[in-house]
Amino acid sequence: MKFLFKLILSAVAVVILAKILPGVEVDGYLSALIVAVVIAILNAIVKPLLVVLTLPITVVTLGVFLLVINAMIILLADYFVIGFDVTGWFWALIFSLLLSMFQSILYSVLKKDKN
Repeated sequence: MKFLFKLILSAVAVVILAKILPGVEVDGYLSALIVAVVIAILNAIVKPLLVVLTLPITVVTLGVFLLVINAMIILLADYFVIGFDVTGWFWALIFSLLLSMFQSILYSVLKKDKN
């Protein structure tokens, strides 16, 4: 149940960011929910592989290269989801940063409500 609620919060964050950022578009709430699911799957399967494969460059850049990996995950989600469009690397990077911040804020509010 908690996972489902986090997916819904992520979908809401995707919709909000699509309205704010000019380089990101989402067709509707169902597309945003599908984007949230696809990003969760990519973060669970593909991201760990990319982190391991790019570990040397990640260490050299002191972890900054992880931002590039996050942008790659967003662009992969753009490729797989029909109603989701990101125009380029820059917007994917900005979207991933803002999505992480929105999710952190929303999840912290969720934790405060339980305590």
